[in-house]
Amino acid sequence: MTYLIDRRLQGKNKSAINRERFLRRYKAQIKDAVARAVKGRSITDIDSGEKVSIPVKDISEPTFGHTRGGVWETVHPGNKEYIKGDRVNRPQGGGGGAGKGKAGNSEETTEDDFVFELSREEFMNYFFEDLELPNMVKTQLASTTEFKQHRAGFTVSGTPSNIHVLRSLRGALGRRIAVGGPSRRRLKEAEAELEALLKDLPEDHPEIQALRHEIHHLRTRILAIPFIDPFDLRYSNRVKIPKPANQAVMFSIMDVSGSMDEQKKDTAKRFFILLYLFLTRVYDKIEVVFIRHHTSAVEVNEQEFFNSRESGGTVVSSALHLLLKVIRERYAKGDWNVYVAQASDGDNWDSDSITCRELLTNNIMELVQYFAYVEITDGPAQNLWEEYTQVKDYHPHFAMQKIESPADIYPVFRELFKKQPK
Repeated sequence: MTYLIDRRLQGKNKSAINRERFLRRYKAQIKDAVARAVKGRSITDIDSGEKVSIPVKDISEPTFGHTRGGVWETVHPGNKEYIKGDRVNRPQGGGGGAGKGKAGNSEETTEDDFVFELSREEFMNYFFEDLELPNMVKTQLASTTEFKQHRAGFTVSGTPSNIHVLRSLRGALGRRIAVGGPSRRRLKEAEAELEALLKDLPEDHPEIQALRHEIHHLRTRILAIPFIDPFDLRYSNRVKIPKPANQAVMFSIMDVSGSMDEQKKDTAKRFFILLYLFLTRVYDKIEVVFIRHHTSAVEVNEQEFFNSRESGGTVVSSALHLLLKVIRERYAKGDWNVYVAQASDGDNWDSDSITCRELLTNNIMELVQYFAYVEITDGPAQNLWEEYTQVKDYHPHFAMQKIESPADIYPVFRELFKKQPK
């Protein structure tokens, strides 16, 4: 039998396996702390770590001790007070133990809570745990990419403007050395032989004449080697590599009418968080625009978006009109990738739902990379759902799903952003 001991260390020389045991042991307290952190945290900093506080009473360890029940017989040396058969009362609790209490007005003893910090990965694992997929952040989702030119070495063919002079001359020099190497070695040997023969033989001797003829032939052969040959030319090679676009804008649209209770708003917030996390893994720069609506729409900050108590009837087209206006005024250029996430319970005026469909089909869909609509309801489909179904038939980058409970958020998100077949 083989035993494997994990001795990996984290920061400050702490054991990784011990930290995992600790997190498993206090899982319930950590999940409560993460849930509290999510409610008070901004979407844009949801994927950072978190300081978790655990009450001291929850981290007390079980101990073994000798019970004081039953009949005990003990011998006390030097006993002058008791004799065999006497009954001794049990001592009362308290006494001179080492107290841990702090100074204060209250008589109760207190102790500081145990505080430690969750890493970014640990925080995200606990945040997504109730979505029934612990490694959801690692899932590869569809992304919009653009192609950019990148250098990829050299090639033997290309346009004259792409000739790499230094690489071409280096290749030509190597070729001349390789091709003329044997001739140069023989030339050097022939010149040495000629010099030796001239010391003993006359100029018209046949051997000397033959060596002179060979030397002339070798020099002519070396000079005939071209300085540069078309074979030596090298061209800079550039290839197109798919690269994610640098920046994107995410529009979060939420219905805040009277029919959207706090639970539905919280579900919508978690869906928006998922989309934001996805985009941050694809784009370098993300801007988030919040639009809330009832009978009228307004652009707000995140605090007002999730916490404002204003409510009323429902006119969804007001949000789409404002969305179209903002895109045209601030993000109309081609250097922005526009993503829209809309959350609603589907309740809307019948005539206004038709207007929403027309706005999407005729104006909005041509300006966005992706439009995701989620309907948070456990009832039958509303009229807005029926109209949006027609938009989906004509625009493949429009997607819609229903969410009935928080556990449906991740499956719906994965369905909305799954990779499309090529």
